Amino acid sequence: MKIMVLNGPNLNMVGIREKEIYGDRSFDGLINYIKEEAGKRNVEVDCRQSNHEGDLVDWIQEAYFEKFDGIIINPGAYTHTSIAIADAIKAIAPIPVIEVHISDISTREEFRRISYSAPYCVDQIKGHGFEGYIMALDELLQK
Repeated sequence: MKIMVLNGPNLNMVGIREKEIYGDRSFDGLINYIKEEAGKRNVEVDCRQSNHEGDLVDWIQEAYFEKFDGIIINPGAYTHTSIAIADAIKAIAPIPVIEVHISDISTREEFRRISYSAPYCVDQIKGHGFEGYIMALDELLQK
């Protein structure tokens, strides 16, 4: 099984920014954790991060053409603003996509409670920290 893991803007700053929300574990620590857990499950993961919306759209489309089995995406702030990412996810159906958020966006500022991409994802996992990515990985394994 081959899974693409996409992280949007500012997620490379995890462990540096707003530690009271995101914790003090680094982005490199997150990627290593995902790869380690994927390896235990015999899953190939391709982890990427960009602060640019178009990169994320291109990678979602690439996952379709390169025949990935699923996508785990944390769109970051684009969750609340990007119709382009939502449309890209919608376009690649039936590839399952799970939206993940380290924090619980439903308990944060009002504008963060809206997700344009969630309606096109098979699930949204929020508020479980780094573990949310592994929960998403396990859910994709069951699909």
